[in-house]
Amino acid sequence: MTDDDYRGGERPVALLLPGQGAQYARMAAPLYEREPDFRMIVDEFLELMGEEGRRIRADWLGAHPVLPIDAGRRAQPLLFAVGYAVGLLLQRRGLRPGVLLGHSVGELAAATLAGVFDLPGAARIMLARCRVLATAPAGGLLAVAATPEDVESRLDPDLVERGVVVGAVNAPAQTVLAGPEALLGAVDRTLRDAGLVTRRVRAREPFHSPVLDEAALVFEEAVAAESPAPPRIPVRSARTGRLVRAEDAVDPAFWARQMAEPVLYWQALAGLLDDGAYVLVESGPGNSLSAPARRHRSVRSGATEVVCMLPTERGDCWATWTAALRRLEAMHGTTARV
Repeated sequence: MTDDDYRGGERPVALLLPGQGAQYARMAAPLYEREPDFRMIVDEFLELMGEEGRRIRADWLGAHPVLPIDAGRRAQPLLFAVGYAVGLLLQRRGLRPGVLLGHSVGELAAATLAGVFDLPGAARIMLARCRVLATAPAGGLLAVAATPEDVESRLDPDLVERGVVVGAVNAPAQTVLAGPEALLGAVDRTLRDAGLVTRRVRAREPFHSPVLDEAALVFEEAVAAESPAPPRIPVRSARTGRLVRAEDAVDPAFWARQMAEPVLYWQALAGLLDDGAYVLVESGPGNSLSAPARRHRSVRSGATEVVCMLPTERGDCWATWTAALRRLEAMHGTTARV
């Protein structure tokens, strides 16, 4: 954090970009319909994805999608598009983030906002990600209200050997298991019988499990075809928990392996907030990243504030968006143009 991150003593902004599980049907669609600048950014990205991008948009906005929103081939590019578009639009209205933090595919959106990838390259990367997900084995994610150590202690070693692993740590007692679909149901029953609270995450692929090792290798070839650059805005990686270094940013494996390795969101967030107070701005749908952030002592004390740009599934998109803009305008002098 430097003096340049502040304007008139303001807290710097950390932009949070969510990943798989945050999506829901027609997420941000009212914003697309009413906010021309947002629509233009999303359309630019989806057009760069060609025919697949047009199918993604039709499924997103239409009443009868061919592929459900929870399929990775739909959720992932849309989460990228929405998070990236909101982040870019806020920058154009004067809100310069001091750091970016993305969860899973949100980390690719963060990297693009930071200049690691240009937008055409990001579109090609996301198209390749869709292709590898089309051949990925069936699987999913299971959220468990327990520490990683507690969850792992209850897993049969045979299940771990077959690919059921801790796929994400989102808070001290908020752990996500990942693995093949055929095994997750049995694991869910075992954990519930032990008195733990569980919930299936909206995913149809075993993200962040070694089951996706082969897919990550194929995906790496697509990333290697691009020309990544060191980030112009600091990116705190939820894969490593630390800032993305210049050598990380230009390494295709760093971005490709993320698909098959655990998400250390809480470690990344805690490292960020331990450095000082921020305004945390969640740029994607819902509150999947800001909700666990509210458990951190910096937020509980009021030193760090949280702003969600888009609502949860039952919320009013336009009302949430305009209220968030006005709040940011009051704090940071952005242009709350609606």
